[in-house]
Amino acid sequence: MKGRNQTIISEFLLLGLSSQPQHQNLFFDLFLSIYLITVLGNLLIIILIRLDSHLHTPMYLFLSILSFSDLCFSSVTMPKLLQNMQSQIPSIPYAGCLTQIYFFLFFGDLDNFILVAMAYDRYVAICFPLHYTTIMSPKLCLSLVMLSWVLTTFHALLHTLLMARLSFCVDNMIPYFFCDMSALLKLACSDTHVNYLVIYIMGGLVVVLPFLLIILSYARIVSSILRVPSAQGIHKAFSTCGSHISVVSLFYGPVIALYLCPSANNSTVKDTVMSLMYTVVTPMLNPFIYSLRNRDMKGALGRVFCQKKIPTYV
Repeated sequence: MKGRNQTIISEFLLLGLSSQPQHQNLFFDLFLSIYLITVLGNLLIIILIRLDSHLHTPMYLFLSILSFSDLCFSSVTMPKLLQNMQSQIPSIPYAGCLTQIYFFLFFGDLDNFILVAMAYDRYVAICFPLHYTTIMSPKLCLSLVMLSWVLTTFHALLHTLLMARLSFCVDNMIPYFFCDMSALLKLACSDTHVNYLVIYIMGGLVVVLPFLLIILSYARIVSSILRVPSAQGIHKAFSTCGSHISVVSLFYGPVIALYLCPSANNSTVKDTVMSLMYTVVTPMLNPFIYSLRNRDMKGALGRVFCQKKIPTYV
């Protein structure tokens, strides 16, 4: 039976980035610029990989999916954030909140699994170079991508359905700039034990396990590199691993700190900053860290956009 303080919530207020009016336009311009850079950078990577046959390899297949996921992941929160910055009341409908949770989890999880696939690809390429083509076959690559989509769909749908069964109290203010699960659970009036149990169990499987697999892959890579006498090979391999580890740290660090190891004295400001790191900053930096400083991508840029048109005759 519902308590007296329970009501039907039709919308939530997103207060995570509310600021003084004189700073509103500055923040709007800043986040609009970040979003445009994210969209254009990731679209550029997808287009280059699609058009340049030299990039039709497992590594760049995974990279194109990561770019697509980052673009969508950023689009789940950024347009609504920008809209709310121009609105008097930064609200989101109840149904919109659940939809945002689903796609936020879906593309966030997809990032997880694609990062694991990329780490495994680098592990095979550096530790078993002679067997790379055989191991990283099109069938295996397709299987890894399909498995990632199935797992992300299941995980996102599970949490969304568990959230939809909850009832909420009169308080509808979320101290974040998006519909964060942990914040919503604190507003719920009904029992949330199942939700928290699933968060910790599935969080270990979807976040911690992939993170450990990535660390294990790079540890094996480093061990293999140290046995190679070539200074050029060592530099190239460490350069590649350094880029990957940078993105992995930016993504997993805030996620683990926010959801799996929360501290009681964490302020809203600190939580907001950590949320911005993996929802806004990381998708923007990925094109630069992974690709645009990559020699293969620079070559693709030249071939796709700077090549001369050669007439063909039938």
